[in-house]
Amino acid sequence: MGKRNRGSGRVSAPTTDYRDADANVLTLRGSMSPLTRRKYASTLHDQRKTTDDSWHRAVEYLFERLVERWTIYDVPTEGQKALLQRYRIASPDEKRWIRDVLREHIAANFPDVEAP
Repeated sequence: MGKRNRGSGRVSAPTTDYRDADANVLTLRGSMSPLTRRKYASTLHDQRKTTDDSWHRAVEYLFERLVERWTIYDVPTEGQKALLQRYRIASPDEKRWIRDVLREHIAANFPDVEAP
């Protein structure tokens, strides 16, 4: 008896590409689980941290969960660990652009989620 092609059973989420002025591309997932939404809200409003610390950590959390690929000067970065490392060394202008993209993406795809 032959093996069946069962696949991973996972449905891939749609993605959206956002381009900056230098033609760099940030690819974001179009889905977010209920658990991710709750953890993000909890991180954003963490009373144990200062408002600024909570806000920065919440932006980083969204970045970790939503970014699938970041192509900078035609060099793609993929994988959660590599993406987070690249985000942490991003310039202030790059981080500002990422925050703007996250806000736009959340407004368009997750109207029930508070933007950072």
